[in-house]
Amino acid sequence: MGKFKEELLESYDEVNEELPADVNDEINFGEEDDDSDGEFNKKKLFEKKSNAKKILVEEYNDHFLADAPVDNSQYKDSNVDLEAIETLLFPHAEIREAQDALIKKVDEVIKAKTNLIVHAPTGLGKTAAALSPALTHIMKKDNKNLTIYFLTSRHTQHKIVIDTLKRINEKFNLRIVGSSIIGKKHLCLQPSVDTLPSKEFAEFCRLLVEGGKCDFYTSVKQGTKIMPATEHVLNELKVVNRGVSTTESIIIESSKHHLCPYEVSILMAKQARVIVTDYSYIFNPGIREGFFKKINKELKDAILIIDEAHNLPNRVKDLVSEYLSNIMLKRAIVEAKKFGYAQVVSSLEDINAILETYTQSLTKEFESKYAKNTPEKAAVTLNSFTSANDLGKKNWSEMAQNERYVSKREFIESVEKIKDYDELIAELIFIGNAIRETQHVSYVGSVASFLEAWLGDDEGFTRIVSTKKLKDKTDMITLSYRCLDPSLITAPVVSGAYSTIMMSGTLTPTSMYRELFGINSEELTLKSPFPQENRMNLIIPKTSTKYESRSQEQYMEIGKILVDVSNNVDGCVAIYYPSYYLMEEITKFLDTKISKTIFTENPGMTKSEKQEFLQNFSAYQKKGAVLNAVITGSFAEGIDLPGVLKAVIIVGLPLQKPDLETKALIEYYDKKFNKGWDYGYLFPAFTKTIQAAGRCIRSETDKGVIIFLDERYSWNNYYRCFPITWKMRVSMLYTDLIKNFFEN
Repeated sequence: MGKFKEELLESYDEVNEELPADVNDEINFGEEDDDSDGEFNKKKLFEKKSNAKKILVEEYNDHFLADAPVDNSQYKDSNVDLEAIETLLFPHAEIREAQDALIKKVDEVIKAKTNLIVHAPTGLGKTAAALSPALTHIMKKDNKNLTIYFLTSRHTQHKIVIDTLKRINEKFNLRIVGSSIIGKKHLCLQPSVDTLPSKEFAEFCRLLVEGGKCDFYTSVKQGTKIMPATEHVLNELKVVNRGVSTTESIIIESSKHHLCPYEVSILMAKQARVIVTDYSYIFNPGIREGFFKKINKELKDAILIIDEAHNLPNRVKDLVSEYLSNIMLKRAIVEAKKFGYAQVVSSLEDINAILETYTQSLTKEFESKYAKNTPEKAAVTLNSFTSANDLGKKNWSEMAQNERYVSKREFIESVEKIKDYDELIAELIFIGNAIRETQHVSYVGSVASFLEAWLGDDEGFTRIVSTKKLKDKTDMITLSYRCLDPSLITAPVVSGAYSTIMMSGTLTPTSMYRELFGINSEELTLKSPFPQENRMNLIIPKTSTKYESRSQEQYMEIGKILVDVSNNVDGCVAIYYPSYYLMEEITKFLDTKISKTIFTENPGMTKSEKQEFLQNFSAYQKKGAVLNAVITGSFAEGIDLPGVLKAVIIVGLPLQKPDLETKALIEYYDKKFNKGWDYGYLFPAFTKTIQAAGRCIRSETDKGVIIFLDERYSWNNYYRCFPITWKMRVSMLYTDLIKNFFEN
């Protein structure tokens, strides 16, 4: 496979976390449909169509793969009565009580062809509990066209699903074909593509394939005929592990025979009854249709199981949000000059001038994640308010002096003073494609994509120009077209699918997510399977990180409590802060007073650095250490340290920065649901809080205390946001409570 591809796979999760979904998982399938209502305004691209002949899957000597979604070999040698199947295809010997409740509900909603939103805490075993009843349904002969799509944003979760399916096949002597498929860029064997933004990669890939310049692609098939080497690889993948293929195995086998792993993945997916993939394959409007065409399946036959569904709203909003910056424009100008397209240089320079004009009235004293965001820089914040109605009465310019709204017409009229808007788009697209013939990426093409997107609808979107100072002290101006409403994407998908199961350990309140997704759905909230007596949820209402309260004295008081807790817990402690700035300010009061070794997260850590960081921290399991991390960073979600953490402390509330997007979101949800404050501001912060709190108790034997260190957690408006299954305590006498908890 080679070191390059191994590193590419290892970096998949990291890329997935850090990039917007449209950048992370844009995949070129050869066609993007024009939307009839103009909502997405995507350019329709060329697509080669494949017409494969149907055969029985076990007959491997033919040169074509089956179009039919059912692999008849899945039924061979089975000890399960598949005609009148009542046997639950569950991989383990015993079913826990909470799993049983989930299994029954999933079975019920799939039978009724409806949907389910379920809050399923850590340790419940929700992967097996959701997958098993879904498999039981698709294996009935009447449901031979159904396929399960298990959607997850993390490659590590792919392995869990694949391993679960392997165990089920082994236990019941079945051959249910399952396959994992990740973003096309992460499967590519071409050199140096890992640094490309995925939209640029999509165009690069398209040009290579259409021009017959990708040997990996042409080795897979000639027209509709599958080449012998491809057949051999497919046979190997289907024979090993009873037809259940991981991404790693597909890449390894494809690399041996100089084949495109993506195309091999697609051919495997055509046969699969279970497909493990990213959200974008189903929820990206430009990807979904092409994906289904390639694998000869339909949305109406899809059972969707969406893991970590609390991440879905932001992911799908990112899918249809677009950005144009002065940095992109300057690179496009350099690119146009380099390749001899002088005729567009002046147009690009004029667009850059438009952005600069927009920012002339903005305050130059703006912040970035690298700047020192001292309390004196903002006198008014969202923390001062308690409802969306209050927000409307305040002067938002006091909170967001580095940005302003821009109307759709305002920008289009400015551009049309330069050149006809549509004519300029067409010219930039042509030049961008020509440049990609020579190099992988085209900034000219990226500018064209933004200009197209800007023509989209206003309803459910906001348009903002903003400025910030980068680490190198240069000013970046960004014009953005940002989606506010995830239901624009999720509602049509869920209504078109056979049945949809959305689950997460932080999918609370479930009613909010039902409204945000715009779907009809049943709701289920499950209790943690771990003993309640092993966990203490404690609010210490003594300090606060709200903006108007920030001071060195406040940081010192927070530091004192952190020292007291850390020194009174026999073991490792994780402390999560709202921002890097607050972590830096507060930890000044910890270094010399905490008796444990301190590990502090740094922004920009690589995948390998994160892994080494966690390994070194975990090595202190018996001796005890302190982990300082940011709640929106890399160590508040997705890490599993059973038996390591004895305490988790959440410092402050991770409320969203009071910017114009937050204002627009609150106003939009207030208009739509009359719940702008909750849905646009408060509940998203609590989702982050609950995710971080979940790092403490990871197994039935773990025992630990979870501390919420901010007076606001005790206020009724905030206290109500905790999961209804949590038992909460509020006390200033935290030292005695912690000692007694661990002694009993």
